[in-house]
Amino acid sequence: MSLDKLNPLLAAELDRLTQLGMLKRKEQVITGRQSPRDGFGPRYFLRGYGERAFLRMNANAYLGLNHHPRVVEAEERAARHYGTTPGAVRFISGTFETHIKLEERLASFHKREAGMIFSSAYASVMGVLPQLITKETLVVSDALNHNSIINAVRLAQPTAKGIYEHRDTTRLRAVLEQHLGKVKRVIVATDGVFSMRGDHAALDKISAICESYKERFDEGVITVVDDSHGVGAFGAGGRGTEEMTAARADILIATLGKAFGVNGGYAVADKTVIDYLRETSPFYIYSNPITPSEAAAALEALEILDSTEGTVLLCKLRNLAAHLREGFRKRGYETLEGEHPIVPLLIRDTGKTGELVKRLFGRDILAIGLGYPVVPRGDEEIRFQISAEHTEKDIDYLLESL
Repeated sequence: MSLDKLNPLLAAELDRLTQLGMLKRKEQVITGRQSPRDGFGPRYFLRGYGERAFLRMNANAYLGLNHHPRVVEAEERAARHYGTTPGAVRFISGTFETHIKLEERLASFHKREAGMIFSSAYASVMGVLPQLITKETLVVSDALNHNSIINAVRLAQPTAKGIYEHRDTTRLRAVLEQHLGKVKRVIVATDGVFSMRGDHAALDKISAICESYKERFDEGVITVVDDSHGVGAFGAGGRGTEEMTAARADILIATLGKAFGVNGGYAVADKTVIDYLRETSPFYIYSNPITPSEAAAALEALEILDSTEGTVLLCKLRNLAAHLREGFRKRGYETLEGEHPIVPLLIRDTGKTGELVKRLFGRDILAIGLGYPVVPRGDEEIRFQISAEHTEKDIDYLLESL
């Protein structure tokens, strides 16, 4: 068999990843959920751990909308009406009414002319960036950008690439200066909120720099922001990094799979851009969209976010994140300042990070440790993620356990 030669090579690579500490551990399988009780938020059951109920501090469901009755009911109602699958790609009868309504509502929410949905945020980035990158394009990226941006740029093979140190807008300006007269188009791509740290791009400064250089490149300087961790979790109205910095990206990409609690990704921009992407993006043209019922659930989640109830949930989220950061400070732990519900605990040692994650698991707390080489030496951390489903008693239990 052909795999007889391939299998030993793959096994050797797995051994190498193990030695580097990069091998993903065995996946924890969630088997059930325990409803909130006694002032605590929900707990989760794992396969192989019986009746032990775990506090989940490593999930992206920032607003807890994945269990909101209105969101669940909207998905159930649409599934009964439309069925469980679109059954085709968008241009072959795979477009349902809920898809169109969601795209229009997302565009309105972000004050854009048009929007389009993809199967995931990763697919959104991969489906947008390469279509805008030509053989005469420079792509400039933040050093801590998400893997999706990195791979999208690799796929596109631009004529030039520049990387600036994390949030270093001075270096961004220098990269643009260095490429004057050498390329026609520039794309500046960045995360909005950076998933490892919970800090955010200085989009106001980035936009100002790009604006000042756009006339010096024949095809302009375009900003593309993936704010998957920002939208729905950041800003008074949940509009993410744009709201926090009072700035605007030319093209905004985000997810439905985090704060909205559903599935899928999307992009919003000018109508011409979206029309072009619908005709050229293979991740849109050749891949099924999210289901009609998922689109209905996302639409309901967006209505909740953009309401008084959403404002209350966002306020609670900020208060809980502040409570955890303050608890860290009082106990002499190191964290990063900010308002985002990603709250890193900086350990700065890979071995200690791993040991502390194990100890937290022993206290029935699920958390993710980030050690070298996933992060640079000295930046090792445990990433805690707050949800509006959490309570102060949950945060206090975490702090006591630490």
